[in-house]
Amino acid sequence: MKVLLLGATGRTGKLILTEGLKNGFELNCLVRYPERVKKENDRIHLFQGLPTDSNSLEEAMEGCEAVLNTLNVSRTSDFPWSRLRTPKTFLSDTMKNIIPLAKNHGAKRIIVCSAWGVGESREETPGWFNWFIDHSNIGAAYKDHERQENLLKESDLEWTIVRPSGLTNTKKEQKIIESFSNQPKPKMTISRQSVARYMVQALTNDTLIGKTPVISG
Repeated sequence: MKVLLLGATGRTGKLILTEGLKNGFELNCLVRYPERVKKENDRIHLFQGLPTDSNSLEEAMEGCEAVLNTLNVSRTSDFPWSRLRTPKTFLSDTMKNIIPLAKNHGAKRIIVCSAWGVGESREETPGWFNWFIDHSNIGAAYKDHERQENLLKESDLEWTIVRPSGLTNTKKEQKIIESFSNQPKPKMTISRQSVARYMVQALTNDTLIGKTPVISG
């Protein structure tokens, strides 16, 4: 299967790239800086550009059967009040391009990395964390995740919206806890490696179509 990967130079995206190759996928990567991707395999195809540019996105999507999207509204550091590096509507603007192009190219399967606390799952997250969403620049990403989720839910694509809990960089193997409607109650964190593994496996798991699983470790 050939898959379009968005966000291949990000901390989670790099792991998804490796995981996708392990699972035998061919990966088209649309990135702003191609030199940041180690092209160690001939199943990696690099395209330069931004996903908010429909021409660049269409070129990268050519021949793909599915999309893995791990983009985010990023900040200059992990400090909650650090300034934004991307526009506040980066995710939703990208999704407005993805939906019609994916339909035209037959890439109907799409897996998107969102976050626990987006949409109705906000009722499940601790009050102290919701305070940060409301009072810091973390909130910009959560608001745009919700906008992109709504666009995707209104489309006729075969979507899965993955909502990980707090991301960690541990390499330790984790058992993934998959939660729906707060059952079972999610743990507070999950490793990026576990998220990468789950998202890649979701590509061939049709039981997750139209679902919004919260995952934790």
